[in-house]
Amino acid sequence: MNENDLKHLKQDTDGLLNYEYLANHIDTVEADDVNTIIDNLSDIDRDGQFCASAAKYLNIIDSKRFADAVRRLVALTIDKDREHRYLLGLMTAIYGEDYAAGAGRLCESDNNFRRIYKRLHPTSLI
Repeated sequence: MNENDLKHLKQDTDGLLNYEYLANHIDTVEADDVNTIIDNLSDIDRDGQFCASAAKYLNIIDSKRFADAVRRLVALTIDKDREHRYLLGLMTAIYGEDYAAGAGRLCESDNNFRRIYKRLHPTSLI
């Protein structure tokens, strides 16, 4: 990411420019670039839409390479998505359609999973 890219991304008002940059440069994006994009999204994505989309995208592209970024984006989505518009889609994209089958184990081992699960299933005993 060069200075012009960074300047352009800092002008983003909702997260779309940052998400598009990530998608269009996925083959050349460095870890520092991803962190910069996440920092930008943290500041401007009001409801978590682009954080959730970026988390799903990076998880599909390379879940191991982008594991830290995905965790960070999921946490941001949880904090921002107060109306739970994106949490179910994020849950199934990251943890699979059958996430409920392993909910107990995942709640114990993954804080983001536990946080989303509690928001989606507030009366659950888990």
